[in-house]
Amino acid sequence: MAVIVGSFFWAIGQDINPATILLYSFFLGNLILPLTQSLRGLYDQRPFPYNWLVFLALVIGLLPPVYAIASVFVWWLAPPAPQSLGHLIRTGWKFPFLALFLISVFAYAYRRAREQLERRNRELQDTVQEGAARLEMQEQELLRAREIQQSLLPRAIPQIAGFEVAGAWRPARIVSGDYYDVFRLDEHRLGICIADVAGKGVSAALLMANVQAAVRALAGSLEGPGQLCARVNQLLCENVATGKFVTFLYGVLDGDARTMEYCNAGHLCPILVSGGAAQTLDCTGAVLGVFPAWKYEGAKVELRPGDRLLLFTDGITEAENAEEQEFGEANVAAIARACSARTAAEMNERLLASVSSFCQNRFYDDATLLVIAAR
Repeated sequence: MAVIVGSFFWAIGQDINPATILLYSFFLGNLILPLTQSLRGLYDQRPFPYNWLVFLALVIGLLPPVYAIASVFVWWLAPPAPQSLGHLIRTGWKFPFLALFLISVFAYAYRRAREQLERRNRELQDTVQEGAARLEMQEQELLRAREIQQSLLPRAIPQIAGFEVAGAWRPARIVSGDYYDVFRLDEHRLGICIADVAGKGVSAALLMANVQAAVRALAGSLEGPGQLCARVNQLLCENVATGKFVTFLYGVLDGDARTMEYCNAGHLCPILVSGGAAQTLDCTGAVLGVFPAWKYEGAKVELRPGDRLLLFTDGITEAENAEEQEFGEANVAAIARACSARTAAEMNERLLASVSSFCQNRFYDDATLLVIAAR
């Protein structure tokens, strides 16, 4: 402050003792600031503009005594010119008053701005900490949801004579809207299903769990895959929000008859590899949860020794590489033909490894795969 004032006087050509400026700056600043700070309870908690009005009134009231005390020290230590103390106080008050007023105002404005900034920083830090805690809690809940969802998948896939069934499930997020299930209907038959719920995340996972529960409850009491799809479709149409739907395929694998009777409700068509050639089983119907009166029809395919039947979701076929090219059903069929002599588990592993390599392990959609190998 003394340097600024001294430079001002030098610029306008005033000859003044630098020690006088230094002492005035020192005493004025170190008298007014502690006084206003100690009296902040009178104005600091008042709302704007009353806090400023009280503060300015307080400063104006403190100006005369503070100036008088500072002048005593200046006159005693380094007076600006040989003169009496009374003459110095009477004639030299204008600039010290102005400087004292400006020092007080700037100091108060700076302190207010600093305190507000510190308060906002604390609030921001608290918000960040609360947000991090909420995210951690949500992540833990999602991890528990994933554990529950994984427990809904078959831990050990049941097998029947003459066939091997292998499955794989790879969610794009913590929880998935894809699911597959393999359960025993009797000694010679397996219920096999695969589904893809529209969307991703928690809402899709919850709908997936409902579909799985409905399938398990209805599979043993209905005649065939077409009837099961119709019943599950009615349940979803009655209870699922508009815009949600499920692609679904359910089949009954009969070990004695060596057939797979199935009904496809809008799902990707299975690929059958037989005699070194791959073909698509095209029979399909409407997705579940949209058309309550839709009549679903079943189909049947014979599985001879050496045949391989692949069921999969679009997370497999729509996996993209760096050039945004999709893996596609043609690649699925080609790999299936190349691995037709392998076991179901080996074909499953080989196909997933090929898709992962193709998309550099960046799956943007849930990927599920079921392989049925006839022996």
